[in-house]
Amino acid sequence: MLALTTHLFSQSTRTISGQVRSEEEGPLEGVAVAIKGTTTVSGSQPDGIYYIGVSDKDSVLVFSRAEFQTREVKISNANAYNIVLQKEQSAIANNISFSAIGDWRGEFAINASTKVPFNFEIKSAGKGEPKIYFLNADERFEGGIVTQTKDSVIIKLDQFENELAFRIIGNALEGVLRRQSGNGTVITVRANKSKGYRFDQTGVAPVGNISGTYDITFRTGNGTEEKSVGLFEQDGNKLKGTFLRITGDSRYLEGYVEGNNFYLSSFIGSSLAYYKGSFSSDGKLTGEIVGVRGSQGFTGIQNDNAALPDPYGLTLLKDGYKSFDFSFPDVNGNLVSLKDKKFKNKVVIITITGSWCPNCIDEAGFLAPWYKANQKRGVEAIAIHYERQTDTAFVRKVLTRFRKRFDITFTQVIAGKADKQYVASSLPALNTFLAFPTTIIVDKKGKVAKIHTGYSGPATGKYYDEFVKEFNSEIDSLLAER
Repeated sequence: MLALTTHLFSQSTRTISGQVRSEEEGPLEGVAVAIKGTTTVSGSQPDGIYYIGVSDKDSVLVFSRAEFQTREVKISNANAYNIVLQKEQSAIANNISFSAIGDWRGEFAINASTKVPFNFEIKSAGKGEPKIYFLNADERFEGGIVTQTKDSVIIKLDQFENELAFRIIGNALEGVLRRQSGNGTVITVRANKSKGYRFDQTGVAPVGNISGTYDITFRTGNGTEEKSVGLFEQDGNKLKGTFLRITGDSRYLEGYVEGNNFYLSSFIGSSLAYYKGSFSSDGKLTGEIVGVRGSQGFTGIQNDNAALPDPYGLTLLKDGYKSFDFSFPDVNGNLVSLKDKKFKNKVVIITITGSWCPNCIDEAGFLAPWYKANQKRGVEAIAIHYERQTDTAFVRKVLTRFRKRFDITFTQVIAGKADKQYVASSLPALNTFLAFPTTIIVDKKGKVAKIHTGYSGPATGKYYDEFVKEFNSEIDSLLAER
């Protein structure tokens, strides 16, 4: 009896865990995890995670699921085994009915250790080609046309002259984000049909709630500081947010909170955004923006009254200037100037913009319908475009496309290449140029009344509402003048 008891207690047990995934589909649910030679069986969860108890006598784990090759793994002293299963060749051969239509979750690999998630929907457009819509917090952003062939999916992100080029791998997509021109950095990306989440779910509950307004300080590598405002809205472990900077806001960010860590990302077809950080019980934040070219740290402290410098006090006219003028061509080559009869005795709104600029897109979404509703009151508007290329064919293409997307009925002109120094030199009346967009309001006598730097769009909530209120108040006041 003593010998038997000693034998039993010498068989220690431990728990082995890990994730099961496939190259084609990502995390796999419903994979049977068995100890070979026993009746002990476990299974993988929706995120591919499994747990199974083993003893010292157990030597092999067996992983199996329909349509995948069964895999055996020898048990060593390790307590974690991440497993990749391969598709059966018959399953691959039978996958001839792939459809890109549906909800997707993608991940950009921006460096060896960082993957940035994003969500999108590909939706049928009736008789036309399907369209992609990027999903970020409360926004559903139309991205472009989707073309599917036998072995690939190409998505033209024309608003930003980018494209997503995918190969079809089983039920997954694998490819790159690149410029349509072939220039610039290429970022690898893969996507799987959506599992209903954005960031990988760890099951760790948040230890607090960071909802609120924050004073944020961004710091560059050389120690330069930039003041900003952070806005966060947390519901359980779900997080929405944005950052306001003097050049504009970071638009709609969506993310996840686990423990005292938070993660936010966004993608609409332009450059991707990824923020991560942690928070303490006293309302302080520490984090960084991580990008393809590096990272930038930030700190924050909760402050309900956090605000940026007055956007109407950053860009001014140089000493000696009271008026503002220019002479630039429209898409038909006709020169446009504030001295033209069309603008005489009118309040004129001039936006310095670009079709490639996300904040400019937000401004166009406001200004185009606003102009149509107010033009008859004696208001005109001009968009001065600075684009990535300035050849006639390219300019005509991007300005026409921008016009159609937002139903713009005011004047558009092209001034040159999208470069802040070039903007400053081509508009010599300005003391500086800090941001796309910058909006100049001219009164009925041709004098500059106000200049607004940057743009706080709909994602900023009350800050956007305040901008709209102040903008309308200024126009009303100028229209009332004789």
